[in-house]
Amino acid sequence: MNFDLTEDQQVIADLAEQILAGQMSVDRLKVAERGAGWDPDVWAALAEANLVSLCLPEHLGGSGMGAIELALLAEAQGRNLAPVPLVPTVVTAMAVAEFADAGTHDELLASVVDGSILVTSALASPGVNDPLVPGVRATPTSDGGWRLEGTKPAVPYGAESAAVAVPAQLADGTSLVALVRTDAPGVTLDAERTTNHQPAASLTLDTEVAATDVLGTPGDEAAEVTRWLYEHTVAAMCSVQVGVAEGALAMTAAHVSDRQQFGRPLSAFQAVTQRAADAWITTEAMRVTSRNAAWRLGAGLDARRDVSVAAWWATDGGQKVVTACQHLHGGIGADVDYPVHRYFLWGVQNGTTLGAASAHLARLGGLLARS
Repeated sequence: MNFDLTEDQQVIADLAEQILAGQMSVDRLKVAERGAGWDPDVWAALAEANLVSLCLPEHLGGSGMGAIELALLAEAQGRNLAPVPLVPTVVTAMAVAEFADAGTHDELLASVVDGSILVTSALASPGVNDPLVPGVRATPTSDGGWRLEGTKPAVPYGAESAAVAVPAQLADGTSLVALVRTDAPGVTLDAERTTNHQPAASLTLDTEVAATDVLGTPGDEAAEVTRWLYEHTVAAMCSVQVGVAEGALAMTAAHVSDRQQFGRPLSAFQAVTQRAADAWITTEAMRVTSRNAAWRLGAGLDARRDVSVAAWWATDGGQKVVTACQHLHGGIGADVDYPVHRYFLWGVQNGTTLGAASAHLARLGGLLARS
């Protein structure tokens, strides 16, 4: 199997790295952390370079790319710790373009393309937190629309977004996915901050949406829309985690090569090189599993097993890598004025967002048992 990127994909990866590496700095990260938690100027730069619209159809101003190209953008985001709403906004916009009735949300998507508004998805649920079993209740209204009631925690960039894709459950146990405007009556957003300082919100719904705001057909098709949102979000977040691990390793390699102990660089000690090598191998395993999941999604293949495998590597392996990198920095790894701690925060937060490694193993086991 050929894992090489195509020429177009390499250009996308290089452009994303050029923009994010050129824009991000420790001082800029500190400003974002003290302020809104994200950097609108970096997001505007990505939009101007047509990277926000990369995975949207050409008639909407996009480039018609797919999940593997989004994975390359996500890796660059993770390497540079860029606090921008890449995954939630791009995946949600892709879902709207894919499943909404033609033309109903073109104006919204045009504003996403130019970077002027954000959209996001509410996938987390209270309690067991199975994204495929939404906790929000949906009931039909007399005018053909739907009433939504319930709460969704930890919505990424919820208060900053103009609309949220919300999976809901009907009385008969089937599903519905609705695009909810955040300024609609009965929509409440309570702002939060995540471990890596990015914004999130708790979403409370007691509102109504029109039939045109439903993505796909309520029922069995909506369950597929929910799974599509979940799998594309997880695959892209796995790629962010790959970038985080790669960035942490690069900083650690430079540190252990320069830092002297007993007259020799730390990299000359076998215990140091073995732990760094284990972290590198884990990072490459994360990369190949996340790209495989993204490729299968982009090709329209069944990727349920592959997404679970990638998610396990990203949660379990990702946190092991950032922990190893922090340990290999010694005492300064715990100093919040030294930048390596941010990779640890991002690695922990990504693992929390993706869910427990054991949950992904359980989902994978269930899929294997039913095959």
